[in-house]
Amino acid sequence: MSSSQSNRDAIDLFVDALWLESGLSPNTLSAYRSDLNRLVSFLGDKSLLEVEQPDIHKFLATLMAAGNKASSSARVLSTLRRFFRYQIRQNQITLDPCRDVMPPKLGRPLPKTLSESQVEALLDAPNLETPLGLRDRAMLETIYATGLRVSELVGMTLLEANLDVGLVRIVGKGNKERLVPLGEQAVEYLRHYLHRARPDLLKHRVTDALFVTSRGAGMTRQAFWHLIKKYALVAGINAELSPHTLRHAFATHLINHGADLRSVQMLLGHSDLSTTQIYTQVAKERLQSIHAQHHPRG
Repeated sequence: MSSSQSNRDAIDLFVDALWLESGLSPNTLSAYRSDLNRLVSFLGDKSLLEVEQPDIHKFLATLMAAGNKASSSARVLSTLRRFFRYQIRQNQITLDPCRDVMPPKLGRPLPKTLSESQVEALLDAPNLETPLGLRDRAMLETIYATGLRVSELVGMTLLEANLDVGLVRIVGKGNKERLVPLGEQAVEYLRHYLHRARPDLLKHRVTDALFVTSRGAGMTRQAFWHLIKKYALVAGINAELSPHTLRHAFATHLINHGADLRSVQMLLGHSDLSTTQIYTQVAKERLQSIHAQHHPRG
């Protein structure tokens, strides 16, 4: 039997086994088949059952050289691992040629952030003549001043915000407590909200939630996310946003203005400094973009 026929048979049996064992969708099975056929094309006359580790290394290197993303190459490697482990179970081969092959390093996606002028426009968007507008301005000022997670912001209680000393006490992930400065602007708008808007929204109802809705209940993540999208439209911001956009802006702008990573790590409540380091890359890319746009030789 020719190697091309034996390769087709091996792939057919493997795909059939996947369908029987895992009930995968036709699209997923097609993706497995496509990945294996790419390896077959690379091998030429060599049989899949004769593949050795150097073949896998060369194949992955060829994919990367052809412009494949690391995530795509990692997915192909995952397919090959599953295929060769199946062949071992079927006693077709004795050694897995993928056993010591490391997947390509996946670059961490950079968080979406905003420029300082975009943040200013977003903060200015709420209508301060209404109780809801005052509440929304206070929330936006607070999250940008502190870098809180959205869940931490909407979950804040009255007792956790000490406006006299300008600090909030947050119990974040892993039940870890941290104190975060508010800054003058956030304190000012929080005072306005607490004195002029919150009583109006509560209408004599009682809750310990700091930020409340017109029904007298605490805010939710989803409600705050809708507010950010609404005010982004008002401010004319077309950038792609996420629920943590202002948290990312907080961290990036601190680093842009010279804050050290350890301090930013503590403010964000990150347990690992490597999580915070992603913001140095965001800041670097922003500076490169500014240079390219404004420098005469950029």
